[in-house]
Amino acid sequence: VSTDGAPIDETEEPRAADGRVPGRRGQATRQRLLDCTAEMLRTTSYRDLKVVDIAREAGTSPATFYQYFPDVESAIVVLADDMVATGVEQFADLVTANSWKGKAGYEGAEALAGAMLAFWDKHQPVLRVVDLANDEGDRRFANIRNRLLNDLNNALAPILMGTQLLR
Repeated sequence: VSTDGAPIDETEEPRAADGRVPGRRGQATRQRLLDCTAEMLRTTSYRDLKVVDIAREAGTSPATFYQYFPDVESAIVVLADDMVATGVEQFADLVTANSWKGKAGYEGAEALAGAMLAFWDKHQPVLRVVDLANDEGDRRFANIRNRLLNDLNNALAPILMGTQLLR
């Protein structure tokens, strides 16, 4: 998601603030900054996260942070985009792979609930920021939240509609 909330091409390589595509070392530095941001979110409110603290934790300078992200929220948007891109298709897969009748339906529901709880546990700090920023009207995070649940909703809809039609 771009800074204005519009979707971006997910196949596009990450770019530095000046528009260039970083090399191997630059991408490693960018990833280290993201990893430190994610780890610091576990113990620090995102409002209290400062560029200087993230850069220090990553063993680099604030100027280096700004080469990759205009602000802390933009780094969190990247973390949230990565979370969505790498994790949520599993929910839709669980829905479509299971029968939703009888004992198999119950077991499928348990598997789906377990996967969602595991996903929440793994990504809780980023999900908290997504929810808070979405509630505050930040379109970047609203788009992420919609993408987060879209595949699951689309997979569940035919099943729920089929259940309603049987009544």
